[in-house]
Amino acid sequence: MIELEPATSKLAALVDGVRDDQLAFPTPCDGTDLAGLLNHIDEGAQACINGATRTVPDGGTQSHSEAPRLADGWRSRIPERLEAVAHAWRDPAAWTGVTQIGGFTFPGDLAGLVVLLELVSHSWDLARASGQQFECELHLLEAAHGAMQAAVARSPDGIPGVFGAPVAVADDAPLLDRLVGLSGRNPAWAPSFATVS
Repeated sequence: MIELEPATSKLAALVDGVRDDQLAFPTPCDGTDLAGLLNHIDEGAQACINGATRTVPDGGTQSHSEAPRLADGWRSRIPERLEAVAHAWRDPAAWTGVTQIGGFTFPGDLAGLVVLLELVSHSWDLARASGQQFECELHLLEAAHGAMQAAVARSPDGIPGVFGAPVAVADDAPLLDRLVGLSGRNPAWAPSFATVS
């Protein structure tokens, strides 16, 4: 069992740091702008809560829409949901048995690591896209990196809509860069503001 609160609070702070005029900015997630990423974080946080509490919403656990729209009230709702994620995954029962998140079925202990991986990787995405700084506690980063390594071992070409094929990163690169590369993103990614109207 891992305490997720440091990761949830850091992501919440990054959400708070996004300016309204940045919502159309590109992100490291192909074809997704900042509004779309925030929507994914918003929906994903609720899915993570449901996974911990074994709650199956109407329509099942697959909640990704083809044309996601960031709902009003996101500035207060996302941090509240992230706080609820940390609270829900403090229950030892969340880390046992079997659960579903985002349409996938996992053992509880693996699901908790997937939640951590989502929190860390999307913190990096959000920070890069909005020009903020992000640092992660080493023990959380190591756990997320291990979870990503295991996911790549199971699916070396990636899983469409989840993560891409790994990007080559030097063995001596910072651990966060190696995690990002494993997830199919380029650690050197920077927004091209020339393309933003």
